[in-house]
This record gives sequence, structure tokens and C-alpha cells, in this order.
Amino acid sequence: MRAIKLTKPGGLDNLKLAEIEPTEPQCGEIRIRNHASSLNFHDYVVAIGLLPVDDGRIPMSDGAGLVEAVGAGVTEFKPGDRVMSCFFPHWADGRADSLAKLSGVPGDNVDGFAAETVTMAASAFTHIPADYSFEEAATLPCAAATAWRALMVEARVKPGDTVLVQGSGGVSVFALQFAKAAGCHVIATSSSAAKLEKLKSLGADQLINYREVENWGDKVLEITAGRGANVIVEVGGSGTLPQSVRAVAFGGHISMIGVLTGIQGEVPTAELFQKNAVISGITVGSRAHQQDMVRAIDTTGIKPVIYRSFELEDLAEAFRLQESQQHFGKICLSC
Repeated sequence: MRAIKLTKPGGLDNLKLAEIEPTEPQCGEIRIRNHASSLNFHDYVVAIGLLPVDDGRIPMSDGAGLVEAVGAGVTEFKPGDRVMSCFFPHWADGRADSLAKLSGVPGDNVDGFAAETVTMAASAFTHIPADYSFEEAATLPCAAATAWRALMVEARVKPGDTVLVQGSGGVSVFALQFAKAAGCHVIATSSSAAKLEKLKSLGADQLINYREVENWGDKVLEITAGRGANVIVEVGGSGTLPQSVRAVAFGGHISMIGVLTGIQGEVPTAELFQKNAVISGITVGSRAHQQDMVRAIDTTGIKPVIYRSFELEDLAEAFRLQESQQHFGKICLSC
């Protein structure tokens, strides 16, 4: 079976096609014929060597495929079941209260899903939404689960809340879709007029071009008659956090997800505590969160936005598209 391996020191030119042998599942494991993966920022920093991994690591954290074989003791899955991976295979449920729960990330700590066959613990998978293709399912384990936890678990959004989403990456698009399904009013920001129109077509109620409106936090206050946004899905990091604090409502919630604009910076702490607002660090979610999300998707019919799909051997080209930031939604890999 084919796989992509990353050789040290990393870099897109060091993603090489290789042949691997399928591994028979041991007790508690399943083997899947993996059909799809999707690109996340985490996968990109692994691929370019910014996040060092073992030489020969098979990258990609997300995967979806068909169960081929099950090991002894596995009762949840059977051959023929359609499954997708979990970003944190050791975080079953509850809070992320230990590093152990956040270990074992596919494509990082262990071999991932840039491969046609994968054998892992059965607990590292869940069933996929009923009417999803493998490519659609492969967009969920990192981006969608992150958006789900940010809104539904940590912020506990309710109908009528105002939610602000930043940009048009996978997490932000899923957050927009989940928020609208929950009956929320959504404000979307982007630097691209074309992408703002696409966000509008997905249901965004208000649009802000942050290149044209530098102090967009004040614009959010204007839009909301001074109330601010109840929830902000913060993917920018240090470069956008001051505006998020400005935009958040009293008693509001900022779900801190990304660091696209930097990992260090100033936080307007006086305004933050004056507003009694909360900042929560979000690193994807648990297996239980993923299962809750699947049930919600089956009920609402939400479908992911897929910008383009690449063949397995073209993974480096897929990353170059991601690097260009021209895409809207998710980029997929067909395995």
C-alpha cells in the first residue's frame, strides 16, 4: 500500500511516496482502508519542519475510511463500517486535564493518515455522519471538532447569541455553520471581498473587511449597538486578540484557537477583566465531543465546504495551495 513519508529536516520537497505493508490489528485495534484526509495548519507546520517529528513519519492527523479488519476485543466496529479518526486518540471524554490525554496525535506523535492503510486502537476512531463521503468526513476530526468545542462545549452558545468568526479557514467556516444551525447571529471578518461574499452565502449576517476597517472591534460594537459579540472564535492570535477583547461582550467568551498572526503579544487586560470576559484555549476536542458533533451533523445536515481535492502523491502541491491562502474552506487528500 502507498503512503507519504516525511524525511528530516522536513520541507515540502521531503515528502516522498513510499510503499508500506498493511499491519494486522492486535487486541483492541482496527485496520482501515483509508480513503481520505484533509489539510490542517498543524499538518503544514509538521510538513515544513517547524514542528519536528521522527524521520520517515507519515503525516496528516485526519483520516476517513472503511474498516477492513478488527482485533480481539473490539465490539464497537466491524468490517465494512465507515469511520474517521480522532485528533487526540487518548482523550476519550471529560476535560483536557493531563498531557497524556493530548498525546498520540496522528501525523505528529505517531504515523498518520497520508496512507492507504492505517492500523490503530479502535478508540482512535468514531463512526462518520450517515450521508457523508469519506472526503467530507475527513474534514471533521480537527477543524470541525475544534469549532464544535469552541462554541458548544466551552462557550455554550444559545439561540440569539452573536458569534464572530475570523477568516475563511476550516475552523472558521465550520464555526459559522454550527453557529447558524444553533440560531445565532454571525459576524464574519476577512481581508477578501470575494471570501466575504462566500461567507455571506453560508449565512453570515454581518461582514467586516479588516483591511478596510483596522479597528474592527469598534465596528462590532457599532453593529451590536454597543453590546459586543457573545462569542469570538479567535484564530489570529496576538495580532487580533486586542480587537477581539474590544469586540467581546460583557460576560462574553473568546475561544482562543489559532496563532496565525504570532505567538506573543500584548493583551488589554484592563478591558478584559472590566468586561468579565473569558478566554479559553481550545485544542480540538475529545472523542465524546466528536461523537456529539456527529449526532448534531446528522440532525442538521451541515456539509463541509471543500475547496479542492488532491491525490495522495500530490500532497506537497496541496500544501503549497494551503500556503498561498487562496483557498476557502478545506483542502482534501484522496488516498
